[in-house]
Amino acid sequence: MNRVIIKRNIALYISLVLMTILLGLLSRASFVELPSLLALYAGDILWAMMVFWLFCCVQPAARTRVITCLALAFSFSIELSQLYQAQWLNDIRHTRLGALVLGFGFKLSDLVCYSVGILGAAGLDWWCFRRQVPST
Repeated sequence: MNRVIIKRNIALYISLVLMTILLGLLSRASFVELPSLLALYAGDILWAMMVFWLFCCVQPAARTRVITCLALAFSFSIELSQLYQAQWLNDIRHTRLGALVLGFGFKLSDLVCYSVGILGAAGLDWWCFRRQVPST
């Protein structure tokens, strides 16, 4: 079986990162009214998608399943780190960027949202690449 190596287009994935950030910020904006369930979880799902796209930028030749595992490990690590409440880490969390990246308190629902976001992004990534692979 020949393995086709496809290198991701970095510009496309940077665009996906930026669009996902914009959607995430809009999901938290007061002037956008979303259904309550979507308003509650959209930000976490989009954050995880952004993590997936960033890993695509860092490892453009990696298989989708590798990127998926990396993004899940990173996201779950961030969430699990919220169980550790050292003062220096809480000081970082109380900055705007620290709050966006590290969050504040552990929630099991966040792990579910991260899984949904990453698996959704992985599905889209896999589907796009599958269409590019020449049939043999």
